[in-house]
Amino acid sequence: MWIKLKKWGSCLLILVLLPYVVTVFISGPGTETSSRVDQIYIQAEVSGDTGEKTGEEEEKDRQIIEIPLKEYGVGVMAREIPAEYAKEALKAQAVLVRTDIYRQIQEGKGSEPVQGAFWDREDMEKVWEGKARTYREKLEKAWEETQGIILTYNGEPAYAPFFRLSCGCTRDGKEVFGNENYPYLKIVDCPADLKSEEQLQTSVTEDMDAEVTSTDKAGYVLQVRVGQETMSGEEFRRVYDLPSACFTLQRYNGKMRIVTSGAGHGLGMSQYSADHMAKEGQTFEEILSYFFEGCELKEVAEILQKTEG
Repeated sequence: MWIKLKKWGSCLLILVLLPYVVTVFISGPGTETSSRVDQIYIQAEVSGDTGEKTGEEEEKDRQIIEIPLKEYGVGVMAREIPAEYAKEALKAQAVLVRTDIYRQIQEGKGSEPVQGAFWDREDMEKVWEGKARTYREKLEKAWEETQGIILTYNGEPAYAPFFRLSCGCTRDGKEVFGNENYPYLKIVDCPADLKSEEQLQTSVTEDMDAEVTSTDKAGYVLQVRVGQETMSGEEFRRVYDLPSACFTLQRYNGKMRIVTSGAGHGLGMSQYSADHMAKEGQTFEEILSYFFEGCELKEVAEILQKTEG
């Protein structure tokens, strides 16, 4: 049985969305379920890092592997969201990870491997130590309870980003990208994020001729001048290894003090707020509806069937 599943998964990856592949998935022997879709094998370009390696080390470790979609998805979740978060928040994360996988498969027409770092079992043991088994089982359960479900916009897998912690609200996609390709990425209030112990972080560097010249409505820096050059807020964030691009620059005692709010790019779902909402009793459906207004949750099988038609 597993050999057949592996074969079907490879066919889907190579000829994804072509009619006869859809027929194998949707109308093949027996009743095809969303769980069958989640059991396909995919090719993934991964580094398998734990977040502790340098960029050069990660690049050297990059390789293309064949792996069950579920194994890969759970590994991405393990790396991207705290496993101690509430169940419904983890389920929301599972949907977003699955959505990204299928969006990449669709956009690459099956000829390109899915990209994104993930943790394997060894990584989990290293990071979680004695809690590895408990945490992994928790993530697997969140994945299984959302089997085959993805977030869609206009009937297609949505671009559904997530990040750790906002500065009090999420960002507007139109301001960030300069277009209206993602109208569902809007400013959404995240009051719980302001109460996080990690909300404000300060770093000090050598004094420099720099000033923030443009911010978006959420407070994230769009442009910053450094000497005679101008760079984006995200570029400045990477250069100075800041938690987010929501920052202020302050000269203090001959140094430059950088005060940062939040953690991550600020687009889509705030994981911290999702956890707070889950603890207050909201479901993963309600969480995703809040952060991605106008998007719909659908079975992957529905998307494939629509493509065939």
